[in-house]
Amino acid sequence: MNIKRITTEADLHEALKIRRGVFIEEQHVSEADEFDEFDTLQEQCQHILVYHENQPVGTGRARIVGHTAKLERICILKPYRKYGLGKIIVSGLEEIMKEKGLTSYKLHGQTQAAGFYQKLGYQISSQEFMEDGIPHVLMTKEISRNIT
Repeated sequence: MNIKRITTEADLHEALKIRRGVFIEEQHVSEADEFDEFDTLQEQCQHILVYHENQPVGTGRARIVGHTAKLERICILKPYRKYGLGKIIVSGLEEIMKEKGLTSYKLHGQTQAAGFYQKLGYQISSQEFMEDGIPHVLMTKEISRNIT
């Protein structure tokens, strides 16, 4: 298992294929809701891929919203869940945002995945709400900045 920052259109295409499989085909999110203006290689939004046996099987992105990093579109193809890849994706996105000086993180976690994010230090910060027809909660996390 390894993780890679997306820097090429080919890698971005792989990430979008994974998202299509998970969110559109599996969870029935509309294409119009899933893909947006942040699905580019622009600096404001960072995308990553996670690999299992040299195959891209998971992805996520993070973007800067004000002074907060918003983690988004975190997903893993169904056969590769339960290998700890979600934790690798979240940690990778947090590290990228920490390098940019951000220590506040938020995400809209699917309610069924809230326990997973809580194990990674996130706290539920809202009542349940619907997003793309799926129950979600706002989750937040503050980390300390390493000062050397």
